[in-house]
Amino acid sequence: MGARWNLALFGLVLVAAGCTVRAQEAQPADKEWWETALFYQIYPRSFYDTNDDGVGDVRGVTAKLQYLKDTGIDATWLSPIFSSPQEDFGYDVSDFKQVDPLFGTNADLEQLFAEANKLGLKIVLDFVPNHTSNKHQWFIDSEKGIAPYKDYYVWRPARNVNGQRMPPNNWQSVFYGSAWEWSELRGEYYLHQFAKGQPDLNYRNPDVVAEFDEVLRYWMERGAAGFRVDAINHMFEHPDFIDEPINNPEDPNSYGYTHHIYTKDLPETYDVIAHWRTVLDDFARQQGSDAIIMMTEAYANLTMTLRFYESDDGKQQRAHFPFNFVMIEELGENSNARDFKRVIDRWLGNVPRGKTTNWVLGNHDKPRVASRYGVERIDGMQLMLLTLPGVAVTYNGDEIGMIDHRDISYEDTLDPQGCNLGPEGYRWASRDPQRVPFQWDDTYNAGFSRAPRTWLPVHPYYRQTNLLKQQEAEYSHYKFYLDAVAIRKDRVFTHGEFKSHAFGDGVFAFVRYLRENEDRMDDPYRVVLINFYGERTTIDVNDLYEIHNQTQVYLVGTESRHKVGHLLTAKEVTLGPWDSIVLGPVSGGGRAVLAFGLLVLAVVKSFLF
Repeated sequence: MGARWNLALFGLVLVAAGCTVRAQEAQPADKEWWETALFYQIYPRSFYDTNDDGVGDVRGVTAKLQYLKDTGIDATWLSPIFSSPQEDFGYDVSDFKQVDPLFGTNADLEQLFAEANKLGLKIVLDFVPNHTSNKHQWFIDSEKGIAPYKDYYVWRPARNVNGQRMPPNNWQSVFYGSAWEWSELRGEYYLHQFAKGQPDLNYRNPDVVAEFDEVLRYWMERGAAGFRVDAINHMFEHPDFIDEPINNPEDPNSYGYTHHIYTKDLPETYDVIAHWRTVLDDFARQQGSDAIIMMTEAYANLTMTLRFYESDDGKQQRAHFPFNFVMIEELGENSNARDFKRVIDRWLGNVPRGKTTNWVLGNHDKPRVASRYGVERIDGMQLMLLTLPGVAVTYNGDEIGMIDHRDISYEDTLDPQGCNLGPEGYRWASRDPQRVPFQWDDTYNAGFSRAPRTWLPVHPYYRQTNLLKQQEAEYSHYKFYLDAVAIRKDRVFTHGEFKSHAFGDGVFAFVRYLRENEDRMDDPYRVVLINFYGERTTIDVNDLYEIHNQTQVYLVGTESRHKVGHLLTAKEVTLGPWDSIVLGPVSGGGRAVLAFGLLVLAVVKSFLF
């Protein structure tokens, strides 16, 4: 009983002293805005609908800018909003300089830029250069053979096999089936690495590159702070159109049928990215503006991905950063602490010196964090995302722990990646489950829209999981996310070194610490502890970072029994099931409280005994 009384006394005095350490809000002067930024991906169709048609729109994003600001977001990038027949929900663009009427107008987008600027938020646009819609005027003229558009796309004559017309080679579409489609009008096949309505552009034609130079300048002039470049590693194909080697002979229509050595990751791609980086840097320099960034999307191996930073000799600068998908592609619900240490350390150990890393935990193409890792790990995964070095990227809805809506019927399924596999195979191929409307509150349609029918069904459990409910709760995933975002702004996280440790399979831990020559020594370290298992465990934090004596709790997950401000003995830190906590040095107030507590205990002991 005496031990419990002592602990309670310490707890009361710590709380009274207000030992919570607040984050430093100022942007580090020696880093550019994007290097420590928290990016927030918005899927506009599903974010907020202002005109009651069941589809989110640009004005909906503008209406929710204050939410982004309050959440601590630095920049948001919008999935495609440009003119499109919507065969692949905007990734089939028919006019790169016009907002699709489904989402609003160019004036709406420029208003979004202006309002975001007032709040200190950056707006990044999705840039889709690999292909256009087959409704784009360029393709219409190319199919007719009209100059100069005749060679804007990848056209090839048919093969004659035993008197039958056949595609030029065995290349397959990401969306299933042949990557070639016959044009009766032109009498040739055109390449489409995605849907039939998405013909691939011919980047061996310099006029195509120049067209996109102008697209970039057009939107920079209107306020875009950067571009996320979609599917960039599909940009070039082997000029001789050679058959790819067979990988999986069981299904000649599947994308896995061949090894994609002639249709992905060709070296010419990096030269175009370097050229566009120059276009962005030149514009920013001429305007005297903040850096206008380029981030690339490529599901590629480590070597190919890292080449998007710079050339091997470091002379050619390319993207500001390529998206790092290791938390999506290599780690999941069955991964243990050792797996996380291995994958994260490998990535950090290979990023070119002086370059900024990044971490993408979810997006519109992959199952949500809560569905991929399990709801028990939501806090742990968000804490990891927000406290690792470099840029962090959150997909809208993950901050409140939304889960995939896997019960969408085949009749309601819209994603071509799912529809192409039919009623039997669509469910796990479709990307619709992670694209359902944002759950703002527990009102009609989760507060997303007042339309009688939304473009995709709202998740049936929106009354249990929604933003308003979590804002009003004492503890919630959203409130934990806010606290993690706040401590992320501390200098130890923006500038600190990194070292990791796996305590067996269960606990992944890392420390962020400042070197001795840093100008601030009041926050020399933060230790992040994440228990991936549903079992209680006790660890010695000194195995990661020498603390020796006491350490203070700075942040706790929603299920943790620890309290912010409490002091723990570093060599015996107990984590509960699925626990997530951040530890740091005993603050000035904490040291004073500790001394005071010892004095009180001494007085009480002398009085009692």
